[in-house]
Amino acid sequence: MKKLLGILVLCLLWCNISFADNLKVVDGDTIVLNGEKIRFSGIDTPELKQTCIDKDQEVFCGVFAKMLLIEKIGNETPVCINEGKDIYKRTLAECFINGESLSSFLVRSGYAFAYRKYSKKFIEDEEFARANELGLWSMKFQFPWDFRKKS
Repeated sequence: MKKLLGILVLCLLWCNISFADNLKVVDGDTIVLNGEKIRFSGIDTPELKQTCIDKDQEVFCGVFAKMLLIEKIGNETPVCINEGKDIYKRTLAECFINGESLSSFLVRSGYAFAYRKYSKKFIEDEEFARANELGLWSMKFQFPWDFRKKS
């Protein structure tokens, strides 16, 4: 069983999960839709290699964020509102499933952070998750932007 779980974690770390020919989830805040790489604007999720401590156990919190996004999308196709490009030439957008913002959902669930450096839009969602110790807020973690600086 441990071997199977290990293989699953490795696949989630290094594989893009395909739902249909037009959608791939890259990580917790990035998808490829119809061949276009889309970075969710205003939020930041842990990196896939990033770990957190949950009840004295090391867990891949970036993988958790990706799995939550995959589960939320299900068999639907996100509708995205383009907000421009980032310095890596990815499309910045807010994407929705059945009218619900995926960014707001991820932040409010505690598996993404309001990326205050670029937006104030999801601060209330983050405060809700933090106050209720949801997701990462129930663990010991490093903010993704701090993790990237050290990597």
